[in-house]
Amino acid sequence: MTVWLDPQPVQVPEALRRAVGGHPLVAETLARRGIVTAGAARAFLDPTAHELASPFDLPDMDRAVERLRQAIDRGETVSVWGDLDADGQTATALLVERLQALGTDVRYAVPTRRQGRGLQPETLQRLAAEGARVVLTCDTGVTAHAAAELAAELGVDLVITDHHSPEERLPPALAVVNPWRLPPGHALGPLTGVGVAFALAHALDPGGADRSLDLVALGTVADVGSLTGDNRPLVQRGLEALRRTARPGLLALYRRAGVRPEGLTEEHVAFVLGPRLNALGRLADASAGLELLLTADPERAGLLAADMEALNARRQWLTRQVMEAALAQIRRSPGLARDHAAVVLSDPSWTPGVTGIVAGRLAERLGKPAVLISTPGSAPGDEPARGSGRSVPGIDLIAALRECAHLLDDYGGHPGAAGFSLAPENIPALRAALSEAVAARAAAAPEPVLRLDAIVELPELSLELVSEIGRLAPFGRGNPPLILGVRDLRALSEAALGPAGEHRRVTVEDRQDRTQTVFWWQGAGWPLPQGRFDLAVTVGSHDYQGMPEIQVQWVAAREREPLAAAVVREPTTVAAVRDYRAVEDEDEALRALRDEGSVQVWAEGIEPPGVESRTRRELVAGGRLALWTLPPGPRELRGVLDAVRPTELILFGRDAGLDRATPFLERLAGMAQFALRSREGWMELEAAAARLGHRAATVQTGLEWLAAGGQLRIAERAEGRWRLAPGTGRADPEAVRSARRRLGDLLMETAAYRAYLRQAPAGSVGRA
Repeated sequence: MTVWLDPQPVQVPEALRRAVGGHPLVAETLARRGIVTAGAARAFLDPTAHELASPFDLPDMDRAVERLRQAIDRGETVSVWGDLDADGQTATALLVERLQALGTDVRYAVPTRRQGRGLQPETLQRLAAEGARVVLTCDTGVTAHAAAELAAELGVDLVITDHHSPEERLPPALAVVNPWRLPPGHALGPLTGVGVAFALAHALDPGGADRSLDLVALGTVADVGSLTGDNRPLVQRGLEALRRTARPGLLALYRRAGVRPEGLTEEHVAFVLGPRLNALGRLADASAGLELLLTADPERAGLLAADMEALNARRQWLTRQVMEAALAQIRRSPGLARDHAAVVLSDPSWTPGVTGIVAGRLAERLGKPAVLISTPGSAPGDEPARGSGRSVPGIDLIAALRECAHLLDDYGGHPGAAGFSLAPENIPALRAALSEAVAARAAAAPEPVLRLDAIVELPELSLELVSEIGRLAPFGRGNPPLILGVRDLRALSEAALGPAGEHRRVTVEDRQDRTQTVFWWQGAGWPLPQGRFDLAVTVGSHDYQGMPEIQVQWVAAREREPLAAAVVREPTTVAAVRDYRAVEDEDEALRALRDEGSVQVWAEGIEPPGVESRTRRELVAGGRLALWTLPPGPRELRGVLDAVRPTELILFGRDAGLDRATPFLERLAGMAQFALRSREGWMELEAAAARLGHRAATVQTGLEWLAAGGQLRIAERAEGRWRLAPGTGRADPEAVRSARRRLGDLLMETAAYRAYLRQAPAGSVGRA
């Protein structure tokens, strides 16, 4: 069951509020997301105020630039080898475009679906035979060991640019330019394949690279790149370039897809343009996408865009067919979904290019991981069965598949999505093994959370609000769209939308008889809430008969509890609050309090010198309570105030220095080693959280990071405590990346809450 979290109060510094202006929600959202200074807000809102990191921060960038400049000066042939998807196509087009502008003898290609992804030795052999002295990869190659070794034998210099996670040993290439090699938190860390390509182009030709920013936005958003670090200003500037592009291919694609250039947003890239480019790699030949992006011929561009539109229509039709077939299997055999923690379905007629899309929709619909497998046949020489899986929050799919590796020919992916191949006869065993692995993870996974950014009334949903929220765009991974809560509604009517009725248009009404149309994408088959309910929505705009109109999109609903059943908690209020947050000598002030007698000191993560202190689990009821350190969240503060019911609250606010990943993980790793030595590996999550001054979820995610890095293993997950075991020393880069992102979010939330408590009126801290 998803837990809804109402927006917590946040203290917005006056300088931030003045710098941001406009609707208060904008400044409040920035503060909640850890942006609390006027300078940081300007850099977030205005890409021209953001200074990009040097591309030469990327390891091996200097070697790559030096070799490419040599090739240009000597007139050598450079072959660019890309990838199938939109990120790979745009990265290839960007490097080809910039190298051509510098006078390079450049050739280029992307693999076909049959050839498979990556740089294969036979491909390297062919490129060398065609005269390449330098082979430059983009969005691929970081695991191409065999091809790199062959390149050295053939006297070809291999320059790899990629953003996928490397193995422990890098390929023996001349240069491996990959953001995974940067320290955690670096501004270039989130770059996608096209982002790395842009960094190389910028290092080669700082004045010309900006001409290809439209490709950076197109590839980054289509690849669901994190909109953090330097990705954000690059996408901001790239979206503006897409709005005024002169590329014949993009203009033809806009016309076919019904996109107005001046109104283009990241949503058009994610849901309109990106899928059309990806359809080429899924179902046909991705080289057509390259040609579309690079051609200067409007007539040729029109033909390519028409072909792409037809292919996208076929992708949509195939997706509907596979979705209907998958649901039909579940209707015929309900146990496939009901009795398994992971849904595993197979069919010989399914097109592998769309099984991942359908798996994602099934996972969302069923609330559990879903895997769809295409089984072409079982005759000798037939291709193996190929599967695509998608997960749900809290379940690491690639880790679960790793436990089933003995049943698979190969597999790869990340916590949210994975692909694999296997012998068809292993499918029943995979269904059982994967469900067992997922069930173990689901038992230890925290409840999913839906965080509301604001509570609004229906009349507040306006184009003016959309415009204000739009200042925080682009939205996506790392900068999620604002979710607004509207309370106490009922559904008046509904209508089906879409070619197969897969979407819904719902009219809702509040207690004052005010109505609003809400669009529920992929909402077919879901029951409408009965009676009155609360609704979570996002807001945007679309064109209707040439005029902008608000578009409210359904996120989730929860039925309201009957009033008689509601339990009202008497708020904890501390009558007296003393504020020592600004005293010059906190240590002396605390010692004076101790000498007065009858005071408990709540301190976590750092102990006050010479004064006895207690964690949240050691405090007792009654008396005065001094907050030496500040709690990590409102739940922890409420819990302590409810348990202690202090007669007086004394506020300090010493910083334990554990709200950043490196010191937090160092301290947690030490605690884990103690558990391994002295407690047979058992660690109580709440107790560890209290010692660190953090939430249990943060400790859990930190342990998952350490496990992903090979420093320890999580041998058993019991309720409230985990048993740890010595690590293997081998890192899982994808799992590290996922855990790092989740831990960063949790630490940022805690840091923002503590920042609020440091500035909040003293009396408000005593009311939880």
